[in-house]
Amino acid sequence: MPKVDLLFITLNSPILIGVYKEDKLIEKVVSEKKSSDILPLLFQELQEKYTIERLFYTNGPGSFMAIKVAYIFLKSMSILKKIPLYATDAFSFNENQPIKAIGKLYFVKVASEIKTQKFESVQEVSFRLPNMLDVDKFSADASPLYKIGAVG
Repeated sequence: MPKVDLLFITLNSPILIGVYKEDKLIEKVVSEKKSSDILPLLFQELQEKYTIERLFYTNGPGSFMAIKVAYIFLKSMSILKKIPLYATDAFSFNENQPIKAIGKLYFVKVASEIKTQKFESVQEVSFRLPNMLDVDKFSADASPLYKIGAVG
């Protein structure tokens, strides 16, 4: 079985999973289903096709529940299957566009700082899997980014 790395972007719908061999995207998995329902099934399918060497995911900012579900599932798989888990913020996969927080508040990244900013109009957020996986953007500290500024 080919040895691969998996990248999970699960902060909104659709869920995106990239399969990378030697840091090059070889397969995309897209699902409109809820993370809690579909992540175990997709992981099992991928594990039947590939030898998974490393797990990467977007640890926020975004939906608290989406971050929590992804982290708990991936951290569990990391421990149970002895696969290293790495994380980075989601701005790397949406061209640094605002990410929905709550109401009219959105997360924005200025330099290396993540803040909230109010927008009067809805900001469209779409993420994309990169063709090449830049592992240098990821940290071995895979803790979730549960961030939200004061709601005003």
